Amino acid sequence: MESVSCVRRVVRSLPPLLSLLLLLLRSSCEGRESELNFVTCGSLVKLLNTRHNVRLHSHDVKYGSGSGQQSVTGVESADDANSYWQIRGNPKRQCQRGSAVKCGQTIRITHMKTGRNLHTHHFSSPLSHNQEVSAFGEHGEGDDLDVWAVQCDGDYWERDEAVRFKHQGTDVFLSITGEQYGNPIRGQREVHGMRSPNQHNWWRTMEGVFIQPSQELLHHDEL
Repeated sequence: MESVSCVRRVVRSLPPLLSLLLLLLRSSCEGRESELNFVTCGSLVKLLNTRHNVRLHSHDVKYGSGSGQQSVTGVESADDANSYWQIRGNPKRQCQRGSAVKCGQTIRITHMKTGRNLHTHHFSSPLSHNQEVSAFGEHGEGDDLDVWAVQCDGDYWERDEAVRFKHQGTDVFLSITGEQYGNPIRGQREVHGMRSPNQHNWWRTMEGVFIQPSQELLHHDEL
């Protein structure tokens, strides 16, 4: 508060035009800081399931049952490059690169290494027999079952906020309940869709590269 009152005293002592310019600059800086608190379109992030403390993960390993598509799992490791996902607009309504993602907005979540989208459909998951979640498509293009809505409390998806992802085609929530796979992906957790919102479907952004509104890159921890 002392710094704010000091700025006000300095501004009052300056010529009117210069005072106005300083106030505009201060307002712009404060707005910039608040924008950087949000997850933005185009950002590359790791997503942590806050209940089970594992990161959303994929790899070029196919399910041996169900759809046979690329598997999606949860891993404990914080430094696995296969846990990076890009936040993108849905095919019918693109989002501008660097724009803050709104609560309720529909997005695609694309696996960086393989270019496939987070996807779900009416197949049973192999361990819990909930709804299978896979990675689908080629070069970031799949189908309507790649679309998820971000559920959060405010106007925009904040970086440190726990959010839910609700699938638009089947109304399930992206979830983990702790079941673990054996070989060849021993110890990794099953990711699946659940009908009800609960403690197993909260997610928070962790490491990543966030796109600013100016379309510059902002690193967060590591990439």
